[in-house]
Amino acid sequence: MSLTATYKLSARLFWRDKGMLLASVITPLGLAIGMPTLMRNVQADGTTAAAQMFVGTLALILSGTAFLNITVALTMRRDQLLLKRLRTTLLTDRQILLGEVAITVTQTVALMIVSAVAVHLLADLPLPRSPVLFAVFAVAGSAVLATLGVAWTAAIPRGELAAAMTMPLFFLAGFAAGAMGPIMNLLPSWLHPLLAALPTTAVVDAVRPAYGAGTLGSDLAAAAVPTLVLAVWAAVALFSIRRWFRWEPRKS
Repeated sequence: MSLTATYKLSARLFWRDKGMLLASVITPLGLAIGMPTLMRNVQADGTTAAAQMFVGTLALILSGTAFLNITVALTMRRDQLLLKRLRTTLLTDRQILLGEVAITVTQTVALMIVSAVAVHLLADLPLPRSPVLFAVFAVAGSAVLATLGVAWTAAIPRGELAAAMTMPLFFLAGFAAGAMGPIMNLLPSWLHPLLAALPTTAVVDAVRPAYGAGTLGSDLAAAAVPTLVLAVWAAVALFSIRRWFRWEPRKS
């Protein structure tokens, strides 16, 4: 077996799970396309409002696809002892986890690109001015969220609780990015810096300038702090995996 085999196995198991398709593909994609399209038709400054809404919904894709997907998948496979059996093969621990992260990143980036093209066609939104920057942060954000999802499995006692224990990030990411309207204005001010430090917010902050006036230079300057935020979260995730990740259920 190889890393490619793990990648294919994870993809096959994912596409057979109808519940996961609804939660981590159909729902985030529907929100990312439907909400900006609706905004485009109901707001006076429809295009601008829709563009800002769309960028915010990228946080929903990242949290609902990258984070939720891998957290639920690994927790269920841990409980089913599938992860333990994989460790008896020629695969290393790193290859097993990298295969899971790689397929999750692929799926998440694909959804982000599909949604960007869809809102361009349906809501007449411009494509990002810096497509390479968009792609870089789509990949980086997906990788960080997926790695955090791997780490978060250590806090989940049973697979049945996995989806419920990932939903707080989904809502917090949506609030912080503006994907659910101006709810941030209703939250206590002390919460704003915490929400701004989320990895999903970092991706949104890096991509948002590409949908407004500016240049490639200004886009790169705006991406400096988000890059640092993602790097910190990546380090936290890798440390947590090394320290607390479990390959089999806790013994009762």
